Amino acid sequence: MQQWPPVTMATQHPDNASVPWWGKDAFIATQDEIQEVMLLFKELTIDEYMWDWEGKYVDEAVGEKLFSRGQELFSKRALGRELHLTYRIPAYEDGKMHRMARAFMNVLALADLARDIKAPCLPVTEMFLPLTTAAMQPLKVRAAFKEILGYHRQVFHRSKQDETELLRMFDVTPLVEDVPSLLSIEKILLPYWTSLITENPSVQSRGQRIFLARSDPAMNSGLVPAVLAVKAALSKIQDCADTVGIEAYPLLGTGSLPFRGSVNPQYTDTFLQQYAGVRTYSIQSAFRYDYPKEQVEKALRIIHREAPMQKLVPVSDADRKKIITLSALFENIWQPTIEEIAPLINQVAAYIPPRRERLQHIGLFGYSRGIGKVRLPRAIGFTCALYSLGIPPELIATGRGLEETQRAGLMDSIEKYYPALRADLMHAGKYLNRENIELLAKRMPIFQDISHGVDAIERILGLKLGPQKPHHFIHRNLSSTILHRLQSPSPDLAILTRDIVEAGIIRKSLG
Repeated sequence: MQQWPPVTMATQHPDNASVPWWGKDAFIATQDEIQEVMLLFKELTIDEYMWDWEGKYVDEAVGEKLFSRGQELFSKRALGRELHLTYRIPAYEDGKMHRMARAFMNVLALADLARDIKAPCLPVTEMFLPLTTAAMQPLKVRAAFKEILGYHRQVFHRSKQDETELLRMFDVTPLVEDVPSLLSIEKILLPYWTSLITENPSVQSRGQRIFLARSDPAMNSGLVPAVLAVKAALSKIQDCADTVGIEAYPLLGTGSLPFRGSVNPQYTDTFLQQYAGVRTYSIQSAFRYDYPKEQVEKALRIIHREAPMQKLVPVSDADRKKIITLSALFENIWQPTIEEIAPLINQVAAYIPPRRERLQHIGLFGYSRGIGKVRLPRAIGFTCALYSLGIPPELIATGRGLEETQRAGLMDSIEKYYPALRADLMHAGKYLNRENIELLAKRMPIFQDISHGVDAIERILGLKLGPQKPHHFIHRNLSSTILHRLQSPSPDLAILTRDIVEAGIIRKSLG
């Protein structure tokens, strides 16, 4: 039975603090990732695995290894039909396409292999395109793939029928990663989907996926704009699908901590309601490896059962305008604050241990976006650094933004479209270290504003933030130790890394 669209997609995001249940070390080497794919397909309710060609080193023999090791599994649940391998390719950039070209050739080689071994279907038929901001980008990638497909047929003498079948099945799915693009997603989807349907009418029967990021929008604009933008985008996606006459299947990229989406095994009811309309959830490393395996499996079964049944919450045009106003309001507080504390974030991030063999990446703040040239770690390192100091990023700018929201008379919109706000802030607030904020405020005035914002959250939402249980107090003590160690003349790398990992294990995610 075909599983389309997939509901749970495992990814290689390196946010786990703990050692995987199948491994000996928290670091997952490239050569271990084939084993990881097979075990996740066999032992968890995972029906898709995202193979990352963008941010990390790649084992390009993934197809051959999977087929050779998984003959029995794939004879029962075919790769490309019940189980799915999807590539995240590098972002479109004229003149820097070598990694994308390798991914294209890999897809074609796998198609040949599948025919040679008489596999029942094509193993890889979809690629995620990061940093999509315009319809032109996936259209150019698709055109490039089509051209390479033609050369492949000429050189290797594949039949015209083979070429047509692969092109008919092949999708380039936009991955939208910034708040402005999420809030105007129709400018990407309408021209892109219309062009696809014109080229290949069968698209209408299969439907199309659209990948929405949650981490990078939060990192660049703050927690509240990221959540509201996703909510507005989900509604607009359905409008676009109705306009062109296709089924749309949104995919949401989320981490375990609230700043990155709150998708974790202890939070299923809350995030399923918050993101109603999402058909596929990314299940990142912390979800899989920082919780007991039995709890993970139970949560995955709930997601599989409940996600397709959640009803989308439509956002009216009037409310969408309010969301745009709110996003700008919070972002205008968030961005200058993060720019000011960026050196401290980078200082802590230098001690965070790697969990995968990742390529260097400067993050969206390194691109020209009107906020200077501040460079930051990627979202996982960014989140980990702030949590390690006892300053969860969920609490930065949110309180001051809520004060502005009250003055603008827009609290009703936040209550309506971010119903999980209190739950998210309460969860993050358990890891708050007020003493660290006070110490930092003595030498960095911006932390006085952050402290004021924490107080505002408590006052406006009626919450009491801070440690609640013994392990929360242990986390607070670790974050105090981390800050004091950082301030020593010669911080010890091994000891600081140990403390950061121990804190991550307590909160069940590095970042």
